[in-house]
Amino acid sequence: QVRLVESGGGLVQAGGSLRLSCSASGFISSINVMGWYRQAPGKQRELVATLSTGGSTTYIDSVKGRFTISRDNAKNTVILQMNSLKPEDTANYYCNFRELRVGGMSYWGKGTLVTVSS
Repeated sequence: QVRLVESGGGLVQAGGSLRLSCSASGFISSINVMGWYRQAPGKQRELVATLSTGGSTTYIDSVKGRFTISRDNAKNTVILQMNSLKPEDTANYYCNFRELRVGGMSYWGKGTLVTVSS
């Protein structure tokens, strides 16, 4: 079992920045992907950015050039630096941990709210 604890959400004006952090604890598979997803009211949850232990990254097109994902493998922590925030970035942001192995499990944090005012 893996437990994920998120922090860093809040209210910010358009153009501002926020930093989300997620720490994983428990039985941590050495080969994994950690990342962030978001869900706005009335919309489906979507991938924002992911980063594997091997260094492979994925970003949704709408955040490329504005958001940066990083991780500390020794601390099992993933960071999402969000710059130039837009009102359309408003959503609940969820941390995800996924084991990269056959039958690997996927775990979710409880979410942290990001609100960007115009």
